Amino acid sequence: MLDLPTDLPADLAPLSWLIGVWEGTGVIDYEAADHRFAGEFAHRVSFSHDGGAYLNYSASAWLLDDSGGAEPVRTPLVSEMGYWRLSRAATDADAGPGLLPALSEPVVRTADDVERLRNADGGFDIEVSLVHADGISELYLGQIRGPRIDIATDAVIRTAAAKPYTAAARMYGLVEGHLLWAWDIAALGTELSSHASARLARVG
Repeated sequence: MLDLPTDLPADLAPLSWLIGVWEGTGVIDYEAADHRFAGEFAHRVSFSHDGGAYLNYSASAWLLDDSGGAEPVRTPLVSEMGYWRLSRAATDADAGPGLLPALSEPVVRTADDVERLRNADGGFDIEVSLVHADGISELYLGQIRGPRIDIATDAVIRTAAAKPYTAAARMYGLVEGHLLWAWDIAALGTELSSHASARLARVG
């Protein structure tokens, strides 16, 4: 049975360990278009909620260059934002699409309702929608199982001006109080392969 935090909608209980602001560093190591991209970066990730049955997400990263002095030079990298939610069918009690209001009275969902969403692996199917600052949007599908999340792109949309990017997979885990993640991408004509990873500490 899930332990339900008292200030969260029931649908957020499996995701509740993500909530907060996380900061740390990671490494980039990716080869594409006859170039090897490598380096260390600083990363800040925020998971928050505003009462809805989803988590708000934002992340920013800066490439670190410590060759020029005592303090590393921080060059901004692409930022992203989006929403994380359990995968469940929308009902007449849910608002949307667009700004359409719900067709019936809101239903207060319980921990028992969420338990019924468990999949055959004992976890919960999730949906993650992300928009990148460089004109790329991703829809990830996957699952959260305890303190581990595995997701992969079901769809990628690019603007005409965006660089080639066709697929991705991410893994998140809570290990000894730190948020560890790894991100594989298929970009610039290269097949899906390891791209970046980081270790973050909760700072807020």
